[in-house]
Amino acid sequence: MVSVANNDLLTQVGPGTPMGALMRQYWVPACKSSEVEVDGAPLRVMLLGEKLLAFRDSDGRVGVMDHRCPHRCASLFFGRNEEGGLRCVYHGWKYDVTGKCVDMPNVPDAAKFQQRVRAKAYPTMERAGVVWAYLGDRDVPPPPPAIEATLLPDAELRVTLTMRECNWLQALEGDIDTSHFGFLHVGHVGDDEVDHANMHSVAITDRAPGFKVAKTDWGTMAGAFRPSADGSALYWRICHYLFPFWALFPDGTFEDNVTANAWVPMDDTHTMVFNFAWVKRTQPLRTTADGETIAGLEFVHGFLPNTSDWFGRWKLAHNVANDYGLNRDAQRQVSFTGITGITLQDQYITESMGEVVDRSFEHLTSGDAMIVQTRKRLIQAARALADTGAVPPGVDDPDLASGARGGAYEAPEGEDWLEGYRRVLARSIGPSRTG
Repeated sequence: MVSVANNDLLTQVGPGTPMGALMRQYWVPACKSSEVEVDGAPLRVMLLGEKLLAFRDSDGRVGVMDHRCPHRCASLFFGRNEEGGLRCVYHGWKYDVTGKCVDMPNVPDAAKFQQRVRAKAYPTMERAGVVWAYLGDRDVPPPPPAIEATLLPDAELRVTLTMRECNWLQALEGDIDTSHFGFLHVGHVGDDEVDHANMHSVAITDRAPGFKVAKTDWGTMAGAFRPSADGSALYWRICHYLFPFWALFPDGTFEDNVTANAWVPMDDTHTMVFNFAWVKRTQPLRTTADGETIAGLEFVHGFLPNTSDWFGRWKLAHNVANDYGLNRDAQRQVSFTGITGITLQDQYITESMGEVVDRSFEHLTSGDAMIVQTRKRLIQAARALADTGAVPPGVDDPDLASGARGGAYEAPEGEDWLEGYRRVLARSIGPSRTG
């Protein structure tokens, strides 16, 4: 059970909170690069409880800044993005991408003091088709993250955003809770429907795996294990948590499962997940033995049109307002949930917990060891930063993450699981780097 105080520490990310301070040590994905056009309209972006604007200036540079004009606090969202800066329409004050005031046209020349005025702006960079912002207080930002999926060539990378209306941690915990796959997604599939020649079939035929969990340099790591289909080995499904909000999940074979989710807190009750995925990765457990798509796993959901409000981007068309497209007849006859699509199934189950889950209601088991270990790591790191200024893992050494990949493989029974993981990682690391 998590105490109220610790749950608050884990879930609250605004300015001045311990977890917010921890997350501000790292580069944070803010939006897709394609969402901000040269001299185009500014984009409302919520990050870590801060109302910000992203915009691209006449030279293609991207700014991320507080939406309030430092003059009279009118919102710069309504401003004009023109001639190298964002101009407030209230009195014409103008700011470049660094927040520097470059024009104060309603003030006589002798009284101007624009050199002393700055909008609150954050350093930015672009990589993997995404605008990143550094919201911390270092004069020189730390190195960017070296998570494998974010380093792929643009031509081999797919980036997808989805907003989730709940706290970031319960959303992330869905990725590192790997035993739910056999129920939430394929709970209706019987042994007679499974292709037993598929190595991954045991994730359905054996829905109660054993677990190993380890603390890692980059966060935490778990391996769910079961006997292989022929009993000659162990089938492992590996997942990782990486500071501050990254998850690598085992939805695929280890050799090509190059993917990562960034569960970026917009505020305490809204999360934007950035999925980075190698376009050549495979997803092997999608069909039955006769080659038919497993009922409920079809990709049918889409997005509502984006709007300009703070929470108006990348919202699924099936959502709480329409019970996520729940079909009770399908639930009784062909689908475990009656809700179609893995993304949507994950979405509704974590949102159903409430905006911020009350963890005092939980009754955790051995299958939740990864979640317990991850919460401990987060609490310890946030407290160490607050109490002693200890820099959280990976901030100054992002290459630590190069040792992490999620996915499934078979390994000899009796082999130390961490040694087996390192062996398989060394064998598999090539494909994503060479294409």
